[in-house]
Amino acid sequence: MDIIQLLPDTVANQIAAGEVIERPASVIKELVENAIDAEARHIDVLVVDAGRTLIKVVDDGKGMSPIDARKSFEHHATSKIRKADDLFSLHTMGFRGEALATIAAVSQVELRTRQEEDVVGTRIIIAGSKVESQEVVSCPKGSSFSVNNIFFNIPARRKFLKSDAAELNNILSIFERIALVYPDIAFTFHIGEMEKYNLRTCQRMQRIVDIFGGRMQQDLVPVDVKTSVCNLSGFVGKPESAKKKAAKQFFFVNGRYMKHPYFHRAVLQAVERMIPAGEQIPYFLYLDVNPENIDVNVSPTKTDIKFENEQTIWQIINVAVKDSIGTFSDSPVIDFDVENRPDIPVFLDNRDKGVPKPNVNTSSSYNPFSNNAETISQRRNGASDWESFYEALKKEGIQNVSVQLSNVKYENTSLWNNYSEDVITEKGNTRLIEDKSSVHYQYKGTYIITAVKSGLLVIDQHRAHLRVLYERFMKQIENRTAPSQKVLFPEVLTFYGNDEATLLSILDDLTMLGFDITSLGGGSYAVNGTPADIQGVNVIKLLQDIVASIEATPKETVCSIIAERLAKHAAITYGELLDDKEMEKLVADLFICSNVNYTPSGKTILTIIEDLDERFNR
Repeated sequence: MDIIQLLPDTVANQIAAGEVIERPASVIKELVENAIDAEARHIDVLVVDAGRTLIKVVDDGKGMSPIDARKSFEHHATSKIRKADDLFSLHTMGFRGEALATIAAVSQVELRTRQEEDVVGTRIIIAGSKVESQEVVSCPKGSSFSVNNIFFNIPARRKFLKSDAAELNNILSIFERIALVYPDIAFTFHIGEMEKYNLRTCQRMQRIVDIFGGRMQQDLVPVDVKTSVCNLSGFVGKPESAKKKAAKQFFFVNGRYMKHPYFHRAVLQAVERMIPAGEQIPYFLYLDVNPENIDVNVSPTKTDIKFENEQTIWQIINVAVKDSIGTFSDSPVIDFDVENRPDIPVFLDNRDKGVPKPNVNTSSSYNPFSNNAETISQRRNGASDWESFYEALKKEGIQNVSVQLSNVKYENTSLWNNYSEDVITEKGNTRLIEDKSSVHYQYKGTYIITAVKSGLLVIDQHRAHLRVLYERFMKQIENRTAPSQKVLFPEVLTFYGNDEATLLSILDDLTMLGFDITSLGGGSYAVNGTPADIQGVNVIKLLQDIVASIEATPKETVCSIIAERLAKHAAITYGELLDDKEMEKLVADLFICSNVNYTPSGKTILTIIEDLDERFNR
């Protein structure tokens, strides 16, 4: 019995859509690239509900005849290539002939198109690969695609789409990559009724500034190299523009965005000795290579590209970046952080006056080997804290206490969940907080040391405060009851592209934490109020850090990340001196947390030094 059969076209198209159309951003990419291949000079993009409800792309390109309009939705129907050899001399964005067929297979599509020489145009409606209607309509020259209800017939795919913020970030990333390559084409981008971008035709640097802000022009230096292997142009960031997260990094080849970790390493190696470890510089690099020397047909997304002369191009990129930074960047030998630094005037009045010799006061009667009371008193000066500390140890009656981990019990299992083996309580369900001494000692401005019955408890003060603040902020988000502190002079910060979309997606959560942020238009926002627990924190850097950490993060972890970054910036720092009351409050606050052992990122907060008698061979 024969069991092999040909799949229907609708099923085959849905299978292909799994590779070509992964999410709404893939639809944007395919439709905008088709508009570019149609020689459009102006392209409008509209998305509603992050592309779930509607994606609309309108261009003023060549348009299509009624027959071509119908054929364009067939599988492997393309006007870009005719034979296999054409794959090695591509000059268009698309060529596979899969995009429109797969889009129509998983959504409801309406196409309106007209060629310049035609009097009327064509309107086609397709849903799930089935043509519902085709009619003559009046429409402007070019093409208008409306893609409604993506994955309406594949609920499983629609279910696994990420949050609106994450999908919108992906859409904006795709749009920005295309807009960066074609500054000679005007683009608009609307999110619902809000205009996100209105990009006029311009030069390459101006397009970068229009998308990412004017600061980019100050941070970038030009790159321009012509060789027999390839031409390299674009811009690379100065060493002082390096950052740990969200550095804008783009590679393009023959007008097409690509991912290439090997070439990325060429850029990093060129500047690795000029920037701090773990940081990266922005770059916008455009390669022009003979199409015969590259293979674009590696994956349906066309972002993975193979090169015939990879090692040679790697060396060209590496040398070009080094040369550009050396030629155009005037970096100081020691690069201090001078952002927002006030100008300190130089006093010239005392220039000709001699510098006074410092006076050193010493006691000629002091003898460190003397046993008289006065010398002992001088020697003990400042040591009273140690005396009180050891007095407290004697009162606690430190003894050699051996407690087996198998016998450890906790009063509240849910509260002490994830409690590490370092924290040990005695039998009888007595909490460690009740066993500790009321006297504490701060060591090197980093650790708080206190006595407990089983030994010495050592707590990392920064990590302890981070845990306390993290849980406090998480509770405020859940209860929506965070106090806000109005600022005398509002701070103003600007976000562009994905960063602004991310900020808007978390604005409600920030408001619940006590932030008062209002839009000033053009990507600028005023911070009129901040949470009451973050006095002295640089609000601009804090919000930039939060936005950079949130990008492409699952929606369910957004609140946790916001609380963690807030706590990180607001926690007491290493080296900060604390008095006994402050240390007591910090320790008490720590021990009412749900997890006293680890920070939100999993770092150890405390440890116990046990068996002191054994250490002294008693």
